[in-house]
Amino acid sequence: MKPAAMHDPATLARFAGVGVGAAFLLFVVTWLFAAIGLPAFVAGAAGYGVAFAAAYLAQRDWSFRGRHTHRHALPRYVAAQVLAALASGGAAHVAAYLGFAAMFASACATVVASGVSLVLSLFWVFPPRAGEAVG
Repeated sequence: MKPAAMHDPATLARFAGVGVGAAFLLFVVTWLFAAIGLPAFVAGAAGYGVAFAAAYLAQRDWSFRGRHTHRHALPRYVAAQVLAALASGGAAHVAAYLGFAAMFASACATVVASGVSLVLSLFWVFPPRAGEAVG
């Protein structure tokens, strides 16, 4: 059995670009929700929800060139993003509980969610298949 192919640099660059855009959107929306008085956990989780649809479509269709069917990728992406949203909300909650400002809590939520999303997306949601030419 051959090992799975590695993602090429162009795919990783596209993935990172979409991820940075989605992370920025998450940061802004989470901060706005927190600034209007929503609880930190709700702000973090809702911010992730706003960025979800655009990020999924961009990742699947542009970053990974639509090589994964929605039937395969979407349920996994949903599961990965639920985990990322919970991690994001938890990070924002802990930061707020510790007395940090909303901007710092938003940054914590963004970093945690981005890391969870990156690992799960590359290795589980949109994995390269053995022998597949990626790029």
